[in-house]
Amino acid sequence: MTAKALMIQGTASDVGKSMICTAFCRIFSDEGFKVVPFKSQNMALNSFVTVDGGEIGRAQGVQAEAARVIATTDMNPILLKPKQDMVSEVIVHGKHFLDMTATAYRNDFVHQAMPIVEKSVRKLQNENDIIVLEGAGSPAEINLKDRDIANMRMAHLADAAVILVADIDRGGVFASIIGTLALLDEDERKRVKGLIINKFRGMRELLDDGIEWVEKATGIPVLAVVPYIEINIEAEDSLALSSLRFKKPKQQEFAIDVAMIRLPRISNFTDVDPFFDEPEVGVRLVRSLSELGTPDLVILPGTKNTVDDLQWLREEGFVQAIQKLRAKGTRIFGICGGFQILGDLLLDPEAVEGDGRSSEGLGLLPVTTIFNAEKKTKQMTGHLLSNGKELTGFEIHLGRTEIQDAKTKAFLSLSDGRMDGAVSSDGHVIGTYFHGIFNNREYTRELVNVLRQEKGLPAISDSVKSDAERREDAYQLLAEHVKKHIDMDKVYEIMQFENTSNI
Repeated sequence: MTAKALMIQGTASDVGKSMICTAFCRIFSDEGFKVVPFKSQNMALNSFVTVDGGEIGRAQGVQAEAARVIATTDMNPILLKPKQDMVSEVIVHGKHFLDMTATAYRNDFVHQAMPIVEKSVRKLQNENDIIVLEGAGSPAEINLKDRDIANMRMAHLADAAVILVADIDRGGVFASIIGTLALLDEDERKRVKGLIINKFRGMRELLDDGIEWVEKATGIPVLAVVPYIEINIEAEDSLALSSLRFKKPKQQEFAIDVAMIRLPRISNFTDVDPFFDEPEVGVRLVRSLSELGTPDLVILPGTKNTVDDLQWLREEGFVQAIQKLRAKGTRIFGICGGFQILGDLLLDPEAVEGDGRSSEGLGLLPVTTIFNAEKKTKQMTGHLLSNGKELTGFEIHLGRTEIQDAKTKAFLSLSDGRMDGAVSSDGHVIGTYFHGIFNNREYTRELVNVLRQEKGLPAISDSVKSDAERREDAYQLLAEHVKKHIDMDKVYEIMQFENTSNI
């Protein structure tokens, strides 16, 4: 079996490549094909943990689920996680490889990467009907082209038909299409078989003249004009943090105000996503002290560099502000790096986080974190020590955190026998390594109702739909939305399917 390959590239970052790939994964799966996603090299701080403990880009985990297959590290063999300025952790097949500067990566590692990437591509080709490849950024970065292993080099390797996606919402859509194509080599331009204009708002008819012109100028058909749609599918790119949904909430507009601190090196920010689905809950992304206000719940998210982000919190005045909120009874929730920050002390004897210095935390939980080089990545199940309810999630962290006060209880009892997290004596401060904690929707609803009760508001009694049901609904909605606006017959034609009569 040699899989057919379709590659989605973009005129820029955040044009919607991941979403379009996700849609195609579900469309092809719905039509009976064994389809898998693939991205050779991903740079993201929002990662996904496979069943065997490998770490890949979150987008490929999402796309695999949309394709109804189990995610593997072959779907994203190389993951880069920015750690410090110009330094990233390089993850190969789900495991830490080394930390590298951007210069060292470009000059040295790229050549080592190609055999790794090719092996994964060939394996997926041999085991599936279709591979949906995702590009990175733009294929027209002429200063990086000789070291670009995520775009046209992958299209050639997989013999993929390329669809170029452009975002009309940001303006200049026709210029971005023409400019991108103009900067490609002739053999690269020949691979571009179709165009998608994404995130359209307005009257479709107003685009007709422009579409006719661009098709005539390029000889490439516009396969779809996809209207903008809000769908709750997890993002991996930090650019998503500028989305409108974070800009809408104002404290006075919602019964419950949730504030997530926008750490400079924030990771797995989608942990907060489930709150968007809760009635009368507003979620704010807080970048400066002036924005903090008096929320009902403060969330300290994960971070790729706990020590540096703790220092940023101190410099920006957040440490004292959060401590004052705690004293007034505000609930504080820390996840992963956020949990470490809530503690008394952070020790770094192996210089894992930088120069090996020790740091004082916020002092809101009596715990000490000791960093070490061993990285724990694992899907986990645990039980709340408060009531025994089962929760699922995943771990991605360096170091261990130990409770220093016998009166302080852990948060979860894990299925492998370990204890996780810590809870203050009054239950108002919680820390955990469990990413995805709020995707346990009944737990999140209970937390929201506790916050409502504290404000004298009635509990929400509506039924709670599971996270799996919500994701399934979102994949199906996205697929139907894209399929409604795209010429799928033309897609199969450019992929060189000889017979699509029974599709």
